Amino acid sequence: MSYTPTGRHLIAGEWVASDATFTSDPAHGPSHNFGVGTPEQVARACDAAEASFEAYAATTREQRAAFLNAIADEIEVRAASITEIGTQETGLPEARLNGERGRTTGQLRLFADHILKGDYLDRRVDVAEPDRQPAPRPEIRMMQRPIGPVAVFGASNFPLAFSTAGGDTAAALAAGCPVVVKGHSAHPGTGEIVAEAIDAARSACGMPAGVFSLVQGGDRSVGEALVKHPFIKAVSFTGSLRGGRALFDLCAARPEPIPFFGELGSVNPMFVLPDAIGARADSLGAGWAGSLTMGAGQFCTNPGVAVVVEGADADRFVSATAKALEKVAPQTMLTDGIAQAYRDGQARFTGSNAVKPVLVTETEGRIVSPSLLEVKGEAFLADHGLGEEVFGPLGLVVRVGSLAEMETLARNFSGQLTATLHMDDGDLPAARRLLPILERKAGRVLVNGFPTGVEVVDSMVHGGPYPASTNFGATSVGTLSIRRFTRPVAYQNLPEALLECDLR
Repeated sequence: MSYTPTGRHLIAGEWVASDATFTSDPAHGPSHNFGVGTPEQVARACDAAEASFEAYAATTREQRAAFLNAIADEIEVRAASITEIGTQETGLPEARLNGERGRTTGQLRLFADHILKGDYLDRRVDVAEPDRQPAPRPEIRMMQRPIGPVAVFGASNFPLAFSTAGGDTAAALAAGCPVVVKGHSAHPGTGEIVAEAIDAARSACGMPAGVFSLVQGGDRSVGEALVKHPFIKAVSFTGSLRGGRALFDLCAARPEPIPFFGELGSVNPMFVLPDAIGARADSLGAGWAGSLTMGAGQFCTNPGVAVVVEGADADRFVSATAKALEKVAPQTMLTDGIAQAYRDGQARFTGSNAVKPVLVTETEGRIVSPSLLEVKGEAFLADHGLGEEVFGPLGLVVRVGSLAEMETLARNFSGQLTATLHMDDGDLPAARRLLPILERKAGRVLVNGFPTGVEVVDSMVHGGPYPASTNFGATSVGTLSIRRFTRPVAYQNLPEALLECDLR
């Protein structure tokens, strides 16, 4: 049976309508009307989140783990309906939605297991030394505590894994923080059914009503109201550099500045070293083409730039990439706006006299095809715009004259989510010189792989120096992401009766 959205917001356990509505714009299937969020509804959700904070922060790790697992269970109960409306709204294939749903429930369960272990609390105890000279030392205990209500902005390109019940929401709930989500208008029906799942789990687990709210749609004033609300203690965002920077500035300008965890994308450069390209030019080109076009290139880890040393092997690599890209069928992008931004990026690159088109395709509406271009290293360094992300299946080959020039190019990249070395054994000296450069540029460094697969594990870092993200010490994927929504508190000379159970 098809899922028909109510078009309402979920605020502290109540489904609330709005006077104004907007109509969804699905890639296929029926459209639906949804309430336009208002600053007043945001305030109501934030007030409820604050009212629930002390009770939710006082829950045990076992209770919160059960809550996270219950959310995962409720999402799976609605699996068919989520896939149906998700594919309609986004144009993503069923296999992608099913896989993303598995990632979403998997990270909820991973976080549940992680908090049960207690390692994220980073508990430390220094025992009292009453006889120490020249002064006695008190007993001091420290652990991480939840910071308060968290605002989460849903992402356009991940309707499940980075949206309503995605990694940011899961991390905040695991830490003991209530969440207010601003839904993305690209997939409001998907957001609503997932919110329904969260609320069902909340009710079944006896959690406070204000622990989760979803406010749909709305203009810029809704997002600003959420960021500025005094009860919000952190903001998490996945999206464009322009939008993220505006929210970051709002967080910093508040009377009480708060952390803004923005994941803003990057070009994720690949450095293809001489022995590797000499031995594997054809397979590397085909592999890059597959990574570039996965999900129509709508991944923040899409490797948009390949740096190669000029020569016959580079020619083979470019030719192999182009041949593989020519075989890729046209793909549907998430929204008309994203497709237009891709076309604008194409035009920006092809409008440069320094850029040589290898494969440039025409696009129409939300249907796009891949593009491949190339440029000399000195021209790339001279034009900062060539190092800016084009969100979609566009690849740029940067040809350099030597490994020394490749190192210079690496030093001039801005912050990235990922950087990749393609190498064989003979490339080890060059790789050793590049690695310390890339460590400073990216949150994840890969060898002989493609970065579009992000594993949800303890060791993953999905973040990087600005502008890839706004907080280089954090990650939005993996269990370390929970630490974003906690802060250390030291307890000095507290009697055992006052100590949290986790500190006894």
